Amino acid sequence: MNIQAHENLKATILEIANRLRGPYRPPQYRLVMLPIVVLRRLDCVLEPTKNAVLKEHAKLTAQKKPESAMDTLLSKAADPKRKKTRLYNTSPFTFQRLLGDPENIAPNLVSYINGFSPTARAIFERFKFTDQIERLDASNRLFTIVKAMADVDLHPDRIDNLQMGYLFEHLVMRFNEQANEEAGDHFTPREVIRLMANLVYTGEQDVYTPGIYREIYDPACGTGGMLSESEKFIVGGPEDNLGQNKSANLALFGQEYNDESWAICCSDMLIKDEDTKNIVLGDTLGDGKTRDGFEGRQFHYLLANPPFGVEWKDQQKVVEKEHKELGFAGRFGAGLPAINDGSLLFLQHMISKMHPYKEGDENAVGSKIAIVFNGSPLFSGDAGSGPSNIRRWIIENDWLDAIVALPDQLFYNTGIFTYVWLVTNRKAPERRGKVQLIDGTRFFKRMTKSLNNKRNEITDDQISQLTRIYGNYRDGEMADVRINGDTEKRVVSRVFDNREFGFLKVTVERPLRMNFEATAGRIAKLDGQSAFINLATSKKRKDEKAAAREIAEGREQQDAIRVALATLEAKGRYMDREAFEADLDRAAQRAGIKVPASVKKAIFAALGERDPDAKECRDSKGRPEPDAELRDTENIPLPKTFKMPRAFLEAVGKLGNSEHKGAKLPMFFGPDKPNEHLVTAMTPAIDAYMAREVLPHVPDAWVDYDKTKIGYEIPINRHFYVYEPPRPLDEIETGITVLEGEIAGLLKGLVA
Repeated sequence: MNIQAHENLKATILEIANRLRGPYRPPQYRLVMLPIVVLRRLDCVLEPTKNAVLKEHAKLTAQKKPESAMDTLLSKAADPKRKKTRLYNTSPFTFQRLLGDPENIAPNLVSYINGFSPTARAIFERFKFTDQIERLDASNRLFTIVKAMADVDLHPDRIDNLQMGYLFEHLVMRFNEQANEEAGDHFTPREVIRLMANLVYTGEQDVYTPGIYREIYDPACGTGGMLSESEKFIVGGPEDNLGQNKSANLALFGQEYNDESWAICCSDMLIKDEDTKNIVLGDTLGDGKTRDGFEGRQFHYLLANPPFGVEWKDQQKVVEKEHKELGFAGRFGAGLPAINDGSLLFLQHMISKMHPYKEGDENAVGSKIAIVFNGSPLFSGDAGSGPSNIRRWIIENDWLDAIVALPDQLFYNTGIFTYVWLVTNRKAPERRGKVQLIDGTRFFKRMTKSLNNKRNEITDDQISQLTRIYGNYRDGEMADVRINGDTEKRVVSRVFDNREFGFLKVTVERPLRMNFEATAGRIAKLDGQSAFINLATSKKRKDEKAAAREIAEGREQQDAIRVALATLEAKGRYMDREAFEADLDRAAQRAGIKVPASVKKAIFAALGERDPDAKECRDSKGRPEPDAELRDTENIPLPKTFKMPRAFLEAVGKLGNSEHKGAKLPMFFGPDKPNEHLVTAMTPAIDAYMAREVLPHVPDAWVDYDKTKIGYEIPINRHFYVYEPPRPLDEIETGITVLEGEIAGLLKGLVA
């Protein structure tokens, strides 16, 4: 893309938008500028054959042809090559002809829009542009805007889809900034889409078979860039030889929740003669009013850049209901991510739309997914949390194929690092049971001129190199990369067993050890214990006398307890809670008072202090009582081998549990599942770890097996980290001395 030409186009459109100032506030400019840019682009497409369409329309009208026949014939008159969609305009107007009648430009423009074929009219209905025409005309802005836009050539031969995509993204971003809103969605750079296409179709021999039919789906299609560029990669454009299978028959499907983005996407599809019925308007996850537009459908290839780091509160009710009521029969059985980032919901949705696959079954074709995430889905959530459970479900089912870390400052609306996940249910034999991680963070070229937050781009050569690294599938593969201006050899590919991303989170307890002393200072602490305070309270609020009597009795009991405790002061410090409790019971018996269990706990808390030299506190069954303050957790790597409990295998084999057959650990998928089978299988590994890593340091520690959880995370950055030792101290000292000298020189100059 010619950056300077793009900058000039942006400046031109924004200058036209600024003419709306007055009747419109800057955040409202989008109401006019987005639809009129689409309208002008369609005008440029149809203008060359305008007269032919008008002539054909007059002839067909005279012949009283039915509307369905007219639709087909008029579209052919506009473009004989068009096959899938109908695009024409039967009004006598173009942008240039509208200018010939300034007094009637408003009704003429409405007539022009109404003259479009039904599909195109639906686009402008979603833009609600006719609502703005009257407003523009009343403020004497309509003619000015149309005249200015008539001078902008937006024909696809001059302004390609890439440039139009960036233009729309820039306009949306600018208008959102003026409204102090967060865009939330991130327009995907076309080189990232090309990389995703290269990766997702690597090893896919079927897609290159002449005449093959394949369906491509994007559940968050935005303005349609992911679908368009994917098609271009396989088939190529009408005027180029870029495609690798010109005879492939591809069907593009997408869903978008934003009216404007949907309209822009449909206009792009319409111009390229793609079926716009396959682009559904609505919320993919479901917001109560709209839902998944392709329920029950499966697709061969799925690509997406869903909104990341965005809350899903609007979809929460629908998603949680599906998760709870349908489980794995729905889309979200594995778990739910944190409410502030719904990225993993989209991946689960896409997995639900994979074709089934079975080795040796020619009819089971399977599917492959490429999806862009930020860093959160890699490691967010503790063991047993929704994100961790989702990762476990994907990895243990052996669907995660590879993750490619991308450079930062690559996206138009955000400068963060991003990651391409490749997910498939038909891995090649050599990839089964493993995941490839690729460090592509150094594969970029600095742009000569930035596009908002986008300062880096991936070149075609770098896309080819990353694709080769993925295809080579070598653990430890190295490549020359640029680091701080120098070229270095670095490891860029690592291959891990699925097991290596999992771990057991084990709760390690240590005994509570406390000393006790009945000093005045410690007895005074009882006044801060809720159970002791509640002795002198009453719930009889309506009966004041009865309440006062209860409170008085409670205070007497409090005083009696204080007096009884004071008799123990002479005993000094107790190093054993059992001995202290025995003396406390005897003191209470002598005083003729009964100490409730809750109050006794309050006395222990007030008169006790943690003491590592004290004896262990034990419960009623003689077991050591854990100290919550000393409680710790250990993340234990999954053992390479273990014995799967027979009871678990039988449970998985039961009717209705088929969704758990992919589990490689003896615990059902999903949250809050019983872990008794897991504990049975993992106790030897846990005990060995404790004996090796924990007990030599804290011999009195033990494991609370009931709290054992499974965790999965993908610390990709850690696996490519290269330690760089700090500079020698004398070198640092010399550098500081030099800087001090430079500063002193500058200060002398200021003083002089």
